Amino acid sequence: MEAATPHYTPTTAALARRKFDVVIVGAGGSGMRASLQLALAGLNVAVLSKVFPTRSHTVAAQGGIGASLGNMSEDNW
Repeated sequence: MEAATPHYTPTTAALARRKFDVVIVGAGGSGMRASLQLALAGLNVAVLSKVFPTRSHTVAAQGGIGASLGNMSEDNW
């Protein structure tokens, strides 16, 4: 009988370490919008999603979002 080869385990490999100012959970419309605004403000942002971003439910709502934005009046603050 041959000796078993060692299996890969997370403890045997070096883990890459990353540092972020903000971590957003969810890459739907709200998560992506928040991440964009925070990145524009100069923060280092990570976005976590359980699905590929174009597979989120926000894609199905794009027609409604486009319609509501088309009806917006200009801000006069």
